[in-house]
Amino acid sequence: MSTSQVQDAVREKYGEIARSVDKGGGCCGPRSCGCDPITSNLYSDAETSGLPSDAVAVSLGCGNPTALIDLQPGQTVLDLGSGGGIDVLLSARRVGPTGKVYGLDMTEEMLALARENQRKAGATNVEFLEGTIEAIPLPDQSVDVIISNCVINLSEDKDAVLREAFRVLKPGGRLAVSDVVIRGDVPSEIRRSLELWVGCVAGALEEDEYSAKLRRAGFESVEVEPWRVYQVEEARAFLADSGIDVDRLAPQVEGKVASAFIRARRPDAKSCCGPTCCS
Repeated sequence: MSTSQVQDAVREKYGEIARSVDKGGGCCGPRSCGCDPITSNLYSDAETSGLPSDAVAVSLGCGNPTALIDLQPGQTVLDLGSGGGIDVLLSARRVGPTGKVYGLDMTEEMLALARENQRKAGATNVEFLEGTIEAIPLPDQSVDVIISNCVINLSEDKDAVLREAFRVLKPGGRLAVSDVVIRGDVPSEIRRSLELWVGCVAGALEEDEYSAKLRRAGFESVEVEPWRVYQVEEARAFLADSGIDVDRLAPQVEGKVASAFIRARRPDAKSCCGPTCCS
């Protein structure tokens, strides 16, 4: 599948989700907003309290990246693939009025929904940007922390995403993302399924490959920590709408798909050795 095919499919599916919520129809699309084993039970009631309901409704992540990292007042944060804005708004609380949080998304409908959620939340230290995660529209070394929630796996060019993340981070800046990873071989039918790519499974990297790509981009202190490993019945749930033979394939992916916490750091300027270091 080409980059344009994947981007078009992702844009259409997540635009459909945003349009559905905007019409008051609840959440629909590739994985039903917290009702499947990948997207469910990611945020505590204390975290979601006070957030606009639509921001919570379109949370389609596989983890809680804001819980992975210590954010400080005054920091600048970038959320790659910010969707309805839940992680942007949670981060905005923590960096405070002297900080800034950018949300980056390529789907117009999601951006409109996120900006409305920003308005409802009264978040003045937030800005949503239109663009792709393969070409981040921010200057070099302008961000302290990058977060992302089950989005990097959606890109067909993950090396470009990680190079861009490295570029916009300040020396010593940190990356803390939630993503789906693969642990071992999975059937080729799954890798070829566009529906499963949009659903965060087909495009997922093997966990060691994820680490290797981060290091090639220049990152250090790389950690890939699977925290939720999916068994056969859970596999049936996320394969169900893909049009493939679920009875045959679900047992073959048991224990091979996981949600993971991924952390890395751009080296300090004095020890920087990445391909775009000290630019």
